[in-house]
Amino acid sequence: MTGWQDWRERDAAAWIAVPTDGSDKYSRGVLGVVTGSDRYPGAAVLGVEGAARTGVGMIRYLGADRPADLVMRKRPEIVTAPGRVQGWLIGSGMDAASRPEDDAQRLRSALRDGTPLVIDAGALDLVGRASAPVIVTPHFRELATVLAAAADDDSDAVTADDIAADAAGWAARAADSLGVTVLLKGHTTYVAAPHGPRYAVTAGPAWLATAGSGDVLGGVLGALVATHAREIDEDGHDALAALGATAAWVHGRAGERASGGGPIVALDIAEALPGVVRDLVRAAG
Repeated sequence: MTGWQDWRERDAAAWIAVPTDGSDKYSRGVLGVVTGSDRYPGAAVLGVEGAARTGVGMIRYLGADRPADLVMRKRPEIVTAPGRVQGWLIGSGMDAASRPEDDAQRLRSALRDGTPLVIDAGALDLVGRASAPVIVTPHFRELATVLAAAADDDSDAVTADDIAADAAGWAARAADSLGVTVLLKGHTTYVAAPHGPRYAVTAGPAWLATAGSGDVLGGVLGALVATHAREIDEDGHDALAALGATAAWVHGRAGERASGGGPIVALDIAEALPGVVRDLVRAAG
């Protein structure tokens, strides 16, 4: 495809932050997470698992009580107290149409923090309120909803079928019109920065199309954003696009490793992440 670069192992390997002997949990990146809800608490667990297993110094989970309880049962090392972060993951497992005021306040705090954000699912309607660079992670239907909300009138509306028919084109158009980096999920994932780089990532088996897989991807990307705050500060959306492509590649390869040719569930993908990251570190070595 004209203007699109295939993202491969050597590209992804350059975007894995490896700790040194002088690293501590803060210098390795702190990710703030506002995800999950009473209705969809598992999204919080899966996103945190994805982030923790990709490599980040600390995760601050600041969501609702029920998902927080499940996150702590699975990951007692997670911090639930507010504090400084280097990146945010927000929106997974939330519903914009029925957002409790507590969740709305948590999301507003993250959006005005001035820290780069990964915005997914139930926070996509808030993209225009962010005070820092944003990468969004919609599937076709979610992107259609975002673009419909931004359209001048109904005649400009686009459908999920329209986007499926030209995923690359719509990812690029959305990035340019919304002013955010777009990671459009699919068998081939398209990552586009506004008026900037365009990357295509084909990695992983069709078995990846399973409930919660996108929540794990959000966690992978959140970890990468938190560990590359300096690069985002310097290069903005160019860095976010590279990080998005790397997250898609890592997620796809983890799905391939977990599947071995058979069916998988989302936690299988998360559990395969450390091995994929290890191999990338060796490849870069």
